[in-house]
Amino acid sequence: MAHKKIVVLIGGDARQSEIAEQCLARNMKVYMIGFDQWERNTAGIIKATGENDIPWQIVDVLLLPVSGLKEGNKVEAQFSSSETVIKEEWLRKTKNDCLLVTGIDTEPLKKLEKRIKRKWIRLIERDDVSIYNSIPSAEGTLLMALQETDITIHQSHTIVLGLGRTGQTIANTFSSLGAYVKVGTVNPAEKARAEAMGLEVFDLKDLASVVEKVDICINTIPAGVITKKELVHFPHHALIIDVASYPGGTDFTYAKQRGIKAMLAPGLPGAVAPRTAGQILAKVVFQLLEEQVTEKEDENAFS
Repeated sequence: MAHKKIVVLIGGDARQSEIAEQCLARNMKVYMIGFDQWERNTAGIIKATGENDIPWQIVDVLLLPVSGLKEGNKVEAQFSSSETVIKEEWLRKTKNDCLLVTGIDTEPLKKLEKRIKRKWIRLIERDDVSIYNSIPSAEGTLLMALQETDITIHQSHTIVLGLGRTGQTIANTFSSLGAYVKVGTVNPAEKARAEAMGLEVFDLKDLASVVEKVDICINTIPAGVITKKELVHFPHHALIIDVASYPGGTDFTYAKQRGIKAMLAPGLPGAVAPRTAGQILAKVVFQLLEEQVTEKEDENAFS
C-alpha cells in the first residue's frame, strides 16, 4: 500500500494556505514552516519548525513561496512573527526523488540548486501556470485601472507592452470593454498574434511616438522598456501599471519626477485572488506528482 504523500510548505502567503487545504483534501499529510501566526488549526495540517518535527527522509514535495528564495536562504513568510530561513540540512535529508518546488528564479536559488542535487521546479516558468495566472493578473490590472483613473475603460487609449500569456489576456480584457488597445512588442510571433486579435500593433522602438495620447499603459516585459526617453512624451494624466516581475520595466523615479502615476504590481494573482492562485499552484503540484508516478512506472517497465 502506497504511503500517504507528505508535503512541506516553507513560508509564503495566503496562496500557501490554499495549497495546504487542497493537499489535505487529496489525503496528503501537510507540514507548514513559518505559519506560527496562521489562525487555522486543522487535523492533518501540522505547524512545524523543521527541527525534529518533520520526517524529512520521506517527504515527497517541498514548496517554497512564489517569491522564491532570498539572500541567506530566507523566504517570505506573511504568517510568521520571525524570519523564516531554510536550512540546507533539511534538504540534504530528503530522498533523491523529492520534488523541490519554487515560484520565481533567484540567484540564491541557483546557488542552492548547485549544492542540493534534486529535481527543482520553477512554477512561474511553466506555460500552464502562466496561462492560468494570466486571468487573475488581468482582473487585478483592470481593478487598478478603474481605481486609479477618472475615466472609463471604454474608449480609453490603452497600450499593452508585450503579448505573452499575461499580455494577451490583459489586452483581450481591456479590448472587450471597449478600450482602444495598441500592443507594443519586438517579437514577430506576438505581432502576428496581435493582428490576429484585431489589435493595432507597433514596434517597441516607436513607443515614444505612440504614447502621446495614452491614458493607460500596461507593461508586462521584465526589462527596461519605459525609460526617460519615452516618459518625456507621456501625458501627465497617464497611468502606468507595470505587472512585470520585480523591478519591472519602468523608470519609476523619473516617472515620479514628471508627475506621472506609475505603479509596480508584480504578483497580482496572489494579491487579488489568493484562493484561486493557490488552487492553480496546487493543481500543478498534483500534476507533477502524477507525472513522477508515471515516470517510475515507465522505468520499471523497461528495467
